[in-house]
Amino acid sequence: MATEAIRGNAESGLRRDRLSLWEVTAQSVANVAPTATPALVVPVIFGYTGNGTWLAYVFSTIALVLVTLNVNQFARRSASPGSLYTFVAQGMGPVGGVITGWSLVIAYLIIGGSVVAAFANYISVLAQAAGLGQDVSVVALLAILAGGFGAWYVAYRDIKLSAQLMLVLEFASVGLILVLVAAYFLKSGRVIDPAQLTLSGMNAAGFRQGLVLAVFSYVGFESATALGHEAKDPLRTIPRAVMGTVIAVGVLFILTSYTLVMAFHGQATPLDQANAPLSILARLAGIPAFGIVIAAGAATSFFACILACINSGSRVLFAMARHGLFHESAGNVHESHATPHIAVSLSSLIVLAVPLAMYLRHTALIDIFGYLGSIGTLAVLFAYVLVSVAAPIYLRKRGESTVSAISIAAITVLALALPIVASFWPVPAAPYNVLPYVLLGLLVIGSARFIYLAIARPAVIRAIQADLQAQNESS
Repeated sequence: MATEAIRGNAESGLRRDRLSLWEVTAQSVANVAPTATPALVVPVIFGYTGNGTWLAYVFSTIALVLVTLNVNQFARRSASPGSLYTFVAQGMGPVGGVITGWSLVIAYLIIGGSVVAAFANYISVLAQAAGLGQDVSVVALLAILAGGFGAWYVAYRDIKLSAQLMLVLEFASVGLILVLVAAYFLKSGRVIDPAQLTLSGMNAAGFRQGLVLAVFSYVGFESATALGHEAKDPLRTIPRAVMGTVIAVGVLFILTSYTLVMAFHGQATPLDQANAPLSILARLAGIPAFGIVIAAGAATSFFACILACINSGSRVLFAMARHGLFHESAGNVHESHATPHIAVSLSSLIVLAVPLAMYLRHTALIDIFGYLGSIGTLAVLFAYVLVSVAAPIYLRKRGESTVSAISIAAITVLALALPIVASFWPVPAAPYNVLPYVLLGLLVIGSARFIYLAIARPAVIRAIQADLQAQNESS
């Protein structure tokens, strides 16, 4: 590659106008994996926030709606496969873009690894229920391999196939949960829970810790922006998909967290100690057999999330590789499948290898989910802060700055500061106390290529800036 030349993303080679609004929305919804929240996350948040669990989701939904308003300042004006990497770079320049891009790559791939563990956990639950899981460790190992390789195959072959599969899996699993919630309320005959509405027993410190995990539930909602070159009418489709995802899953999380906390009042097993809360909810709703159906729905939702993480992570990696920030082979497109096949394969390898290595070192599946999810959440929070800061700068460059845009950005940064600070203080128990520094080390490693280019080959940095401008003007 010549010093002054980059391939750029203005003409990426990805297949244009492939995905409808629903298929683009499926990418964001699958990356969020809404079934994971009531299945695994709500019990953990309850351990911190108690009767304030629903309020943590109200706060998080509002905060991420604000993030979406900033993201959509870009998404309505520019479309590329680079997601927030490209957006922030258009506002703050390559430095901010690189930090954001590596934050997103880390977030998508590390969270993909966490979801591989969650997928294996639920496959093990199903195997045991079917009497096939005599050796749970072998079942879990096979599930890890199947989840990683299966998602790689679909992502490698066709983005439209990926989107359609995610659409079916996620919407089916969410539908099952809504049926279960309705059945519980019909069975119990109660809707009002005074303990929750009065936030009985909640404390401020626990609420701050719970917010970090609540934000984890939404991670990936913005991943539809990585389909900018593959969506139909992307300047309209992508902003609608991103905002619709945040609002829809926010309502689902508030509803399911309220329902679970209410249902577990007085139960022998507290909610924060339940490893299959939806199965217990099914029993309380008078349809215990439905618990197996829900577990199957959760497993399919986790698979869809693995696939979504690979799709979004690989496209950010693809965009950065075309700017010379990663090995140029990751910027190649498959001749017949029109997918970034090298980036997809590399992303899939990371998504599979990290949880597999941890499991082989005898780390419990739930712990893998928690550790990797915490790193990924903090990574994406940094990206959300940067895109919120970049939005008003971007608008000012275009001569479109407004007081409302600046105000929304400022409020968003303040709202995100709460869960970020809570990741560091009060100092969490080991090993969570060192996870923020693991992220910092990964960011430094990932940024090394950019530092080299900035010092030794500044013409490449200028070429990146020119390509970003070309993408903006061509959208």
